[in-house]
Amino acid sequence: MNVITCENLSKTYKDESQKALDSVSFSVPNSGIFGLIGRNGAGKTTLIRILATELLPSTGSAFINGLNVVTEAEEIRKHIAIVPQEARPIPWMTPRQTVLSYLLWRGFGYREAETRADEYLVTLGLVGKAHVLNRMLSGGMKRKLMVATVLASGAKIIFLDEPTTGLDPLSRRELWKLLKEICKDHFIFLTTHYLEEAEELASTIGILDHGQMKGVDSLDGLRTILKYPYSIRVEYSTEAERILQGCASGEIMGIGSQLRLLTTEAEAFAIAQVFLNRQQKVWMEPVSLEDIFMHFVNNGNGIS
Repeated sequence: MNVITCENLSKTYKDESQKALDSVSFSVPNSGIFGLIGRNGAGKTTLIRILATELLPSTGSAFINGLNVVTEAEEIRKHIAIVPQEARPIPWMTPRQTVLSYLLWRGFGYREAETRADEYLVTLGLVGKAHVLNRMLSGGMKRKLMVATVLASGAKIIFLDEPTTGLDPLSRRELWKLLKEICKDHFIFLTTHYLEEAEELASTIGILDHGQMKGVDSLDGLRTILKYPYSIRVEYSTEAERILQGCASGEIMGIGSQLRLLTTEAEAFAIAQVFLNRQQKVWMEPVSLEDIFMHFVNNGNGIS
């Protein structure tokens, strides 16, 4: 069974004319990490809030393990937990108090809540900080604490809305390592605007843009959709643009100060050699998630 299924799911807020979600349909297997990527305002948080039963859709349906998120929300809440994007531990509480109070709120008895709080603070490497005020924790430890809180609940389906936003690179990678361990026993629905995060963590990736789902598949599956398996990157110049436009086949994109060409393997090697002969820097690599994302978002194309 698919853990999550959406059927023509749409959401329009009263004060907005444009749909936050526009007929979103997809299914996700019940294993690993599902990474939902999209730029700010794409609709990621709206989707995760509907799935977590925090927000009602305008039209369409969504299901968690076959349960309707609108009509069976109470039952779904027994099996899910969410760390919202804006979630932060209360500064004047300690990590142990934070986990304990959350478990009591979810209906655990005091003794069991104490045992589970202590267990998951150990699991996430926070036992040494259990009685330190949350305001004294680093950004990475605060995010770990929020993850410890939802794990302690016993929920098998965990929603994380941009959990690494604001973390330094080292803290971000520490959290990545933790999530890779957690997903062995839990399903994680992760939203992020860090493409390398989705590429590193997700077994299935969804691309959301302007409220529309452009595609859902593994990274390799998404790669097969593009006609061109290789990417060439060079610093922008009029001459570089002229050279790339002279290719027999391919797709040129301007990204920041660089030009990017998606093309065949043979042509990629030939073009790279042209730039090397001119002693110009050139990068050649298999098509990345960034290439796929920019292709579909820039062109407004969907993936069937």
